[in-house]
Amino acid sequence: MHRTPAVAGVPADWPAWLPEAAVARFRAVGVERPWRHQAEAAEALHAGRHVALATGTASGKSLAYLMPVLAAAEAPVDRQPALLDHQATTGGGARPRGPGGRSGQAAAVLSALAEARVARRPGALYLAPTKALAHDQLRVCREIGPPEWRVTTLDGDSPDDERRFAREFATYVLTNPDMLHRSVLPRHERWRPLLASLRYLVVDEAHRYRGVFGAHVAAVLRRLRRLCHAYGADPVVCCASATTANAAEATALLTGVDPDEVVVVDDDASPRAPRTLVVHEPAEAPDDEAATLLAELVGQGRQTLAFVSSRAGAERVALRAQRRLGGEATVAAYRGGYLPHDRRALEQGLHDGSLRGVSATSALELGIDVSGMDAVVIAGLPATTASLWQQAGRAGRRGGEATVVVVPRLSPLDVHLTETPQRLLQAPVEAVVLHPDNPAVLGPHLVAAAQEAPLTDADERWFGPLGPALSGPLAAGALRRRPTGWFCVLDHRAVDEIDLRSSGLGSYEVIEATTGRVLGTCDAASADAALHPGAVHLHQGEPWLVDHLDHDERQAWVHAERTGYHTQPLVEASVRVTETLATRSLPAGVTGHLGRVEVTSRVHAFLRRDDRTGTVVGQYPLDQPERRLATEAVWFTVGRLADPRTVDGGLHAAEHALVGMLGAFAPCDRWDVTGRSFVTHPDTDGPTVVVWDRHAGGAGFARAGFERATAWVAAAAHRLAGCGCDDGCPGCCLSAGCDDPGRSLDPAAGAALITDRG
Repeated sequence: MHRTPAVAGVPADWPAWLPEAAVARFRAVGVERPWRHQAEAAEALHAGRHVALATGTASGKSLAYLMPVLAAAEAPVDRQPALLDHQATTGGGARPRGPGGRSGQAAAVLSALAEARVARRPGALYLAPTKALAHDQLRVCREIGPPEWRVTTLDGDSPDDERRFAREFATYVLTNPDMLHRSVLPRHERWRPLLASLRYLVVDEAHRYRGVFGAHVAAVLRRLRRLCHAYGADPVVCCASATTANAAEATALLTGVDPDEVVVVDDDASPRAPRTLVVHEPAEAPDDEAATLLAELVGQGRQTLAFVSSRAGAERVALRAQRRLGGEATVAAYRGGYLPHDRRALEQGLHDGSLRGVSATSALELGIDVSGMDAVVIAGLPATTASLWQQAGRAGRRGGEATVVVVPRLSPLDVHLTETPQRLLQAPVEAVVLHPDNPAVLGPHLVAAAQEAPLTDADERWFGPLGPALSGPLAAGALRRRPTGWFCVLDHRAVDEIDLRSSGLGSYEVIEATTGRVLGTCDAASADAALHPGAVHLHQGEPWLVDHLDHDERQAWVHAERTGYHTQPLVEASVRVTETLATRSLPAGVTGHLGRVEVTSRVHAFLRRDDRTGTVVGQYPLDQPERRLATEAVWFTVGRLADPRTVDGGLHAAEHALVGMLGAFAPCDRWDVTGRSFVTHPDTDGPTVVVWDRHAGGAGFARAGFERATAWVAAAAHRLAGCGCDDGCPGCCLSAGCDDPGRSLDPAAGAALITDRG
């Protein structure tokens, strides 16, 4: 148990430029004075400086950027840049396609952008990684804004009248990167009133934009800033996030601004309530323990969030907690894939208190102000320290005492971090891993940018060197070079081929077979494993058995059935090294390599496991398509001689330990990476363990692991050697997600292979 005492806040004066009416409204909702970090960030933004606001959960980051946004919204109307009528500059009609006849018209449009002017108040754009967070911000804006403030949300659920209001009238639009990417930027002519008036760009929960998702969002923000600049606007950027180790660099990587121009505000001056954190060793599986704790805390009258690592786990925890409470409907699950009205109902229940307990994925980790939340249960440590404290910060947000219960999994990473309290409580916050120059990500976005306005050499200001991405296969055939720039020659929208939040393959609908009702969606990258025929799919706590998976229509047809078992996919995979980028020698004769690989995989069968015991009750073959993935990987070749009878089990154990421990050295989720081990491999010299990013082109996690390979390998070996089990257990190398469960595990042999301490 660890108790953190209360901390008093350090207030500051209201900025002199903030209208008195705004100050009065803040005071009316209980904000007498801003905290020091809020005033510091607001002053920098108002002065036109980019800001990285990196303070703790519930530190009031919203107030910091809302002060200058409100001041701009309430300022007298001035002359702001805007775009000339598109039909007037193109002669009306549809946009011409292909290079023929476009270059002169496009040049005329671009040259006219900076000259056009209309009277309009300064605008602001707010980006959140989830719809729920944007809607929560809208609620805050309605509490503190003037009655005439033109503020609205814009997302996939917005009806046509709300979209028109956002385009033509709103001065503060709350949206998400997906909407910006798919609707606003491709139709930027229609959005000229907003884009031309933007003074502020707020990127909330910026630490969530990492890996491939972060690289996609970085490209979207560069496209946005490019078009705003063409329309005469250069918005000041505010990246708000939980504490991060590289706030200025992360802001620059994400938005494309110069890191030297970023003001970092990271000295949290807000008051903090006392917090008690308990590490609770589970007597049963962590999800079962979380369900018990959730039910107990709710039964005590305490509104509680339980964070669970997977969608299926969130459903199971909510269902089991309901049963422990006698079937009461005061506990529910919250995860991605729900339909809009279901999400809104759950969020409203949290706010009005009718929903007393929620089992959630990280979808509720973000800044939704769930007032009255008394406790948080964390089932399994999150992949990053920032996420741990973000989740813990959901409790006590109104100043009351917070209770946080961490239920560690029996996994290498959780055991590593909870062996001593200091490792958990004093672990440093990780640096953001983000590679916006990944050609597999940047190439398609450059095609989209060229379709929005022809690319020229001057656009390296926004995207960096264009050559590597433009010369790659993803841009080949889509762009054509002309004297005035690169033109898109596609006859369809380039953005429709880019999925920011998944592998780029889109999503599958989950449909109830008897009624045709759409239950939810599933990432296409997960469909083979999660929606294969015979799979058990959980939705809102109820099991559904998959009858048919249609890859052409991207649909899975299911029916409700309580099976008494769950399913586990089995995957066969091969790895081919296509390029070695770096090599380094490690202790015990191990050699680490970083490079590019091609992974070929197929879900070839699945297991049925009893829900209560986890034992296998059957294995069934599948006829699924083969998938290929070009990505980055780190691989370790073992030079030490080993007993041939144990080398396979040792390699398998080392593979699982390395994959499980990577999160301690690179800020990735467990499912961002995966691995394979080979006693012999045609592209390497000797027994080999490969760990790769599960995203096309790489996400940077394998690269980050390679940079810290000595510590990473040593930690994995220490976990294997120190466990004391004979055949592998969840605390060292037994993984429930292993898709090759027929191979043996030998932790002692694994430790001996990769360290001198084995």
